[in-house]
Amino acid sequence: MEFTFYKYQGTGNDFIIIDNRSQLFPRDNFKLVSQMCDRRFGIGADGLLLLEEHDTLDFTMIYYNADGNLGSMCGNGGRCIVHFANFLNVIDDQTTFEASDGIHEATIKDDLISLKMNDVSEFKINKDYTFLNTGSPHHVEMVDDIVSYPVKEKGEIIRYNTYGDEGSNVNFVSQLNDQEFKVRTYERGVEDETLSCGTGVTAVAIAMYETNKTIANNITLHTEGGILEVRFIKENETYTSIYLTGPAEQVFKGVWK
Repeated sequence: MEFTFYKYQGTGNDFIIIDNRSQLFPRDNFKLVSQMCDRRFGIGADGLLLLEEHDTLDFTMIYYNADGNLGSMCGNGGRCIVHFANFLNVIDDQTTFEASDGIHEATIKDDLISLKMNDVSEFKINKDYTFLNTGSPHHVEMVDDIVSYPVKEKGEIIRYNTYGDEGSNVNFVSQLNDQEFKVRTYERGVEDETLSCGTGVTAVAIAMYETNKTIANNITLHTEGGILEVRFIKENETYTSIYLTGPAEQVFKGVWK
């Protein structure tokens, strides 16, 4: 089996993307996905994305975690696949597509992709952390010294011990000023810290507003891989018109044999 793949990154969150409109890629071969994402024995990536046909929308996004399993919504992956769809001339500078958590809209301006996320209305707020779902489940916890914080060690404990087998992504946060935050994320499915997480920074922005750490509704998030922006509107108890904005880049193209 031989097929072309593209390597993408969005603020350091990196992905293998395949144009699967021809259905050449075996969607149920989870071992192959894991092998391709392996950084020592494969291409290396935080996840793999398939772009497929959709009956009424521009395309369908299928996302796999690096462990080979089908994943929940990936914000940075969503931004990267929009860039890829534009590269393939599937879309122009606006799109509507379907992902695992439903329908998304996105716009492209230069290499900045703005992805509309699903509304958020449910929270679990505890003394030390906030839990919410932004297409993927996220634990958000503030820490004092984020630079030296043991993200993998602490994230792994929370991911398994607090949330059981299904688990959760875990975000550690420090506030920089009134509307800027530094974020480091442990991602389930990767089982390690990633340089950036789109649904994670979205969760952080909303959690910081919901817990009165900021009154800004246009928030800048600094990740290890770069800067992302999240803006939203709060209507009654629901966060709506949530947009995740940041860069996406095609790094290289290759052939898997």
